[in-house]
Amino acid sequence: MSTEPALMTLTAVAKAIAEKKLSSVEVTRSCLHRIAEWQPKLNAFMAIESEPALKAAAEADAALAKDGPKGALHGVPLAHKDMYYEAGHVSTCGSLIRRDFVATTTSTALQRLKDAGSIRLGTLQMAEFAYGPTGHNAHYGAVHNPWKLGYVTGGSSSGSGSAVGARLTFAALGSDTGGSIRMPANFCGVTGLKVTWGRVSRAGAMPLSQSLDTVGPLAQTTEDCALLLGLMAGPDPEDPTASAAPVQDYVAATQASIKGLRIGVPKAFYVDDLDPEVARCLDATIAVLKTEGADVVQVDLPDQRQLTAACQLVLAVEAAAFHKRWMIERPQDYGPQVLMRLQNALAVSGVAYLEALRWRGAALAAHVAATSGVDAVIAPVSPLVTPSITDSDVGGAPGAEAVIQRITRFTRPVNYLGLPSLAIPTGFTATGLPVGMQLIGRSFDEATILTIGAAFQRATDFHARVPTLP
Repeated sequence: MSTEPALMTLTAVAKAIAEKKLSSVEVTRSCLHRIAEWQPKLNAFMAIESEPALKAAAEADAALAKDGPKGALHGVPLAHKDMYYEAGHVSTCGSLIRRDFVATTTSTALQRLKDAGSIRLGTLQMAEFAYGPTGHNAHYGAVHNPWKLGYVTGGSSSGSGSAVGARLTFAALGSDTGGSIRMPANFCGVTGLKVTWGRVSRAGAMPLSQSLDTVGPLAQTTEDCALLLGLMAGPDPEDPTASAAPVQDYVAATQASIKGLRIGVPKAFYVDDLDPEVARCLDATIAVLKTEGADVVQVDLPDQRQLTAACQLVLAVEAAAFHKRWMIERPQDYGPQVLMRLQNALAVSGVAYLEALRWRGAALAAHVAATSGVDAVIAPVSPLVTPSITDSDVGGAPGAEAVIQRITRFTRPVNYLGLPSLAIPTGFTATGLPVGMQLIGRSFDEATILTIGAAFQRATDFHARVPTLP
C-alpha cells in the first residue's frame, strides 16, 4: 500500500485486509509502531497488549486464508475506552477502586465488534469513572491532545479521542452521558456519534447514569461510525433498555445526497457567546452544507438552559446512587474532584430528581414540535476553542470550574432528551487546534445525521488531516 496502514480509515483498512492487500499482522504492527512513538507524549492508553495483539492478528490472517473473512472487521486491531468489560481482562474504569477488577463477562457492544472479526490492541485512558469532561485523571494523569500537547482532549472518553486523532487505533468505543463522545471528537478532530438512548446495548459497560448513558463510536469518518453502529445496534436480552427498533442500513445512508434536506440553525443559546473561531467555523460549515444542496433555516428551540440544568441534576443523583457504597467504604480512593461531585449530589432531594425525570417527556415533545420542519439541527459542540490542561484543572486554576461549565453547555441538552448527535471536524483555529460541530437528529434517525455528516466530509478534508509527532 502507498500509505502507512495506521493512517487509513477503518472502512478502507477492513476492505484491504478482506481483499488480502494487507495482512492483519502488517496493520497491527503499523498501529503498534505509532503507539510506541505517541504514547509517551499522549498518555492515551491504559494498557498496550502488543504480543497478544500480534498473535491474534496472525490467527486472523490464517483464518482468512482458510475460510474467508469472519465479518466486516476481520483482523482489524482496535482499542476501546477502559470501561467496556471483557471476560478475563482488567477494566480499571479510570479508577483506583477498580484498578485490579477482572471482568467475568464481555460487554455486548464489544462482543459484537469481536464477532465481526476485530482484535484487541489494549485499553484506552478515560476520566475516573467517566465523570469528567476534560481528560484530567487524578490517578493516571491527563491525556494530551494530539494536535497540541498541553491541551485537553475532552472527556470522559479522553483516550479514545486522543488515540483516534493520532491514528493509534482506527476507531474506539466511547460513552456519552453528558457529551463524553462529542467533546473528545470535537477537541481531537475526529468523528463521534452519540446515539439515541437505547439504540446500542449498555450491558457490560460501566454505568454512570442509568437514564442518560449511551454507547457509541469515535472514528476518523462518518462512514466508519456508520459501519460500527450497524454492527452494534439492536435489541439485547442482557439489556432491557436496548431498543428493538429496526436497525437501518447506516453505511448506505452515508452515500445519499443531502439535496433537499432541511437543517435548522438555532436562533439562540447555541449561537450565543461563541468564541470567534467557533463562530467562523459554524458559518463556514453552513455554507458548505448549502453548497451540497441542503436548505438551512432558523429554528426557535425551547429554553436549553433548563435542559442543561435538568441533565446535570439527573446525572449527579444517578451517579451518586451507583457510588454510594464506595463513597462510604473507600472515599480515600477517589480523586478529590470526582468525590466532591458525587458527595454534592447526596444533598439533592428525591422530589427534585423525580421532577427532573418526569419533565423529560414534555421537554422532548416541545423539542419535536419546535423542530418539526427540519431534518436535523446544527450547532457547535462547544462554545470554546480547546482550553489548556492547566486552565481547566479544577485543583489548580481559579477559573477552571467556569471553563468546564462552558465546555459542557451545548452537549447536555441532547443527553437529557435522549436524541442522537454526530460530532464532525469542521475546521481549525489559527493555532492549529480542531473545531467541530454537532448534527442533532430525531430519535432513532441516526441515518439522516450520518447522511449529512458524510456529505460534509466528501466536500472537505478536515477529518482526513493527521497531526504530526511533536
